[in-house]
This record gives sequence, C-alpha cells and structure tokens, in this order.
Amino acid sequence: MEIKETNEPKESLNFIEEIIEEDIRNGKHGGRVHTRFPPEPNGYLHVGHTKAIYINFELAKKYGGLTNLRFDDTNPVTEETEYVDAIKRDIRWLGYDWGDREYYASDYFGKLYEFAVELVKKGLAYVDDSTKEEIEQMKGSPTQPGELSPYASRSVEENLDLLERMRKGEFEEGVRVLRARVDMESPNMHMRDPILYRIKYAHHHRTGDAWCIYPMYDFAHGQSDSIEEITHSLCSLEFRHHRPLYDWFIEKLEIFPSRQIEFARMNVAYMITSKRRLLLLVREGLVSGWDDPRMPTLSGMRRRGYPPAALRTFIDKAGVAKRDNVIEYELLESCVRDELNRTASRVMAVLQPIKVLITNYPEGQVEMMEVENNPEDASKGMRKMPFSRELYIERDDFMENPQGKYFRLAPGQDVRLKAAYIIRCEEVIKDAAGEVSELRCTYYPNSRSGSDTSGLKVKGTIHWVSAPQALEVEVRLYDRLFTDPTPDAYEDRDFKEFVNPEALTVIPKAYVEPALIDVKPQDHFQFLRVGYFSVDDDSLPGKLVFNRTVTLKDAWAKEQQKGV
Repeated sequence: MEIKETNEPKESLNFIEEIIEEDIRNGKHGGRVHTRFPPEPNGYLHVGHTKAIYINFELAKKYGGLTNLRFDDTNPVTEETEYVDAIKRDIRWLGYDWGDREYYASDYFGKLYEFAVELVKKGLAYVDDSTKEEIEQMKGSPTQPGELSPYASRSVEENLDLLERMRKGEFEEGVRVLRARVDMESPNMHMRDPILYRIKYAHHHRTGDAWCIYPMYDFAHGQSDSIEEITHSLCSLEFRHHRPLYDWFIEKLEIFPSRQIEFARMNVAYMITSKRRLLLLVREGLVSGWDDPRMPTLSGMRRRGYPPAALRTFIDKAGVAKRDNVIEYELLESCVRDELNRTASRVMAVLQPIKVLITNYPEGQVEMMEVENNPEDASKGMRKMPFSRELYIERDDFMENPQGKYFRLAPGQDVRLKAAYIIRCEEVIKDAAGEVSELRCTYYPNSRSGSDTSGLKVKGTIHWVSAPQALEVEVRLYDRLFTDPTPDAYEDRDFKEFVNPEALTVIPKAYVEPALIDVKPQDHFQFLRVGYFSVDDDSLPGKLVFNRTVTLKDAWAKEQQKGV
C-alpha cells in the first residue's frame, strides 16, 4: 500500500499508525500490513481485550491488510473449548471477522519443537534438572545478577537426548525443563535463561494426549507470529519487557522478523481485567457466571445491553497511548447512552407501580394513543398504546404531601399523562399498613394530547401503562460491580472487599406496555424517564426479563456527591 502525499491537512496519527506508515514508505515487507489478535483460551474476553481487538482489526483494515485470530493455547490445564467458542462469538459481536485465518499455537507444536531442537544444536538451550524453587533462586533479583545453572554445561548431544526423552514422556512433571541460554546477568529478568518447555501430563483441548511437553508462552507467542509472517505484533504495555526476548528468538532462529509494538492497556475505573480474579468471582458465586451483566467481560456487556458500536466509540475516544492510565467509567456510560439515545425505541414501563383509577372514565372503554417511537429518528414512526380506566404510574410520581416546586401528581393537583390526558388526583386509598395502594383520579375529556382544548396549563408530565393490557415482567437493575475505582490496586486488601452489594437489584413485578410482547433477547429500549434497558437472555415466552443497561444520566456521581 502506498501512502500518498497531498496538500490536504493530515489527520492526527497515533504512534502505531506513524510506525506503520513509515514502514510502508520504506517498503518494509513489501508495504504489507498483517496483524493478529492472539488470546489465550483460559477465560472470557474482557474490556481490556476489546481495545486489542479494535486496534489490530481497525489498523489492518485502514492499511488494506489482514488480521489473524490465533489462540495461544499452550497450557492445557487452564484452557477449554468453551473459552474458544466464547471468544469467537464475542469478536464477531464486536463487529470483526477473521475470515479463514483462524489459527492455534497448537497448530505449530511440531514446528516449535523443531525450533527448540535448533536452539539446542546451536548451544543456545539446555535441559535443566533444577527444581522450580532452585531456578527462581538462581535467577537472582533485579538488583543482583543471576547464577548459571550447573546443568548449563551439558553437551549438545546430552541435551538433545534428554529433550527427546522429555518429548516421549520418560520423565515426571517438574523433573526437567528446557531453558534458553541467554544471559544470567541481564538487567531484564526475562532474559535470564527463560524456560522454553515444561512437562505436563494434561489433555489438550485440540491435540489430545499427543504431547506431554508444552512450550511456554514467551517461546510460542513470538515464533507463532513469525510463522504467520505477522508484520506488526501489537500488544499491551505489560509485554514491553518481553520484547528483547521476542527479538532474541527471531535473531537466533533466523526467522521472519515480526516486530512487537506495545500500547497502553485498557484500564477502566471500577473494573478489573485479571482473568484469574474474574474466575474467582465466578467460582465463588459472587456473580452468576462469565456473562453476568455486572462483569467487565464482552459477554457480560453484551448481555447487559451495551451496543458494540458504543464500545468501538469508547475505545476510539480513549485513544491509543504509550502510557498506562485509568479511563473514566463515565466515558464508557456516555458512549453507551449516546448510541442508545440514537437507536433505542422509547417505551413506557412502570417499575414501582401504584394503581390509578380514573373514576369518570367510561368502564370497559379502551382508546389507542399514538406515541412516537424515537424522537431522534422520525423514520421509526409511531406506535399505538392502549389507555383505559385503570392505569399504573410510578410510585415516585406521586407525593401525598408535596414540598416546594413539585409538578407531578399530588392530592388536588393536575398532571399530564404522556401522549394521553390530563388527570387530577381526588382521593388517596391506603392499605392496612398505611401505605398508598390506589389513587382515585378524574380526567379532563377535552385534554387529549394532540387535540387539547381544555386550556389547562400543567407543568408535569409522567409515564403510565394501562393495567388490563400491561405485561408483567422482571426487571434487573445493574450498577458498578465495585465500589472502588481501582479495586485490585491494594497490596494489603482483597479486591473482593470492594464488591458492590447493590450492584444488582431485582424487581420481580414491573409492568410494560403490551407492544413489547414479541421482543427478543438483546433488543434495546429506553424506558421513558427511567433508563435504557435490554431484553435478557433468560427471557421466556410469557416471562420477560429486562436488564438496565445504563441510567439516563450519571446517577452514580450524584449519589456520591450526596454521600449516599
């Protein structure tokens, strides 16, 4: 691909784009751009992976290149086909496809073993009989040089023999490993004779029991990039200290020179991106699973109702940087609101119902009121909503003893029902416990919305549903999973201490208008004056479940300011 010079103002490029464009100008790799997204199938994708997916696929698309999906499946103990399937599902949901370029590090086990043999023959790798603890001790510390293993002096012939016997399964786990001979005095701990292979008698999700030695991630990752002739190996910043070893393997094996480039990872306030800690939440029952809508996983965010377009916008706005930082949760919610405000149909739902009886409305009469589906998109048209003598309104929209400027319903006070009539509260009915159970109201027949000739001026408008036709549904109100913006940043505290006990509130009996009877999982709606909601995967015919995706405004910040 040729980068053409023009007189038009240049777009602002991030540092990765600058590197790619320089490579194209210099004709490196024939101007070819080929990236990859290489997840380990040991958990579900989370918000941090979202950025890596976006960067790899979008940059390849921008420069006319390709992106591979490769599963770095080198640890059979933690990897499962379930995770592979979930990862593919999540990437497609986010809006990306890898075509026929689906690969696995396990596809290359034979070639990786050949690379290991080659390093042994060059005197650059040896079999070490030291224990795990002894190897750690010999590595020294960042301020002290390491100590060469007593087994590093083994001959090439002996190392080849032992490596082959490791391959054939003649030794127990932990008895021997293959290490690279690099530099035990290097200031970079990753260069102090890293382990290349270890013995594991575990069933692999793809290769079964064909192998009993498995390559370490650092050995398999870079060489897999090289085998696939990846031009730009884009990864998050924690891998920057691995780059010298990445380059060392390429140099010593004289293979395709993939280039590793690191960018700041996606750290979002009130979220964690450690798969190990996310797995703890699942195993200890603190969430219902990897796809719990409180989880920062793509599966969780999809189930909660986050539109994939909103996530792509969020990553674009967060930007591509060289330094780690924490992105505000409010930015994510703002992107979700903006997308849903544009695309979600408006409907009426009452979460905490109180019954309203309009005493002067004809019994048995039902009128169909026209209501707009989305004021942001006129093409979505109008829908009809039934209106009858018995309604439900939100309990918060009534106050028996209003204080100050209160414009909703109160005894002797008028309010407009959205897209319908103006009503007046005449009588309050209470139950044995003294709680308001019903409101007796009257309506003004000539105050119908769109043809109002009553001359009445009311400042308040509230939503409602017709009780006889309303659908009874379950509503789940989700909030942030943690109460602290960086719950895993404390060395002396368990991150689980910060799990928000109010992150999920279940309303078992709410009411929505009958237009929602045929909705499907993942359909999005704005419940007027309440928030944005989506249909949960748990929904069944006759038993709909709605998840709150996000509030209409940043309610969390307001509560924190009040000290609630």
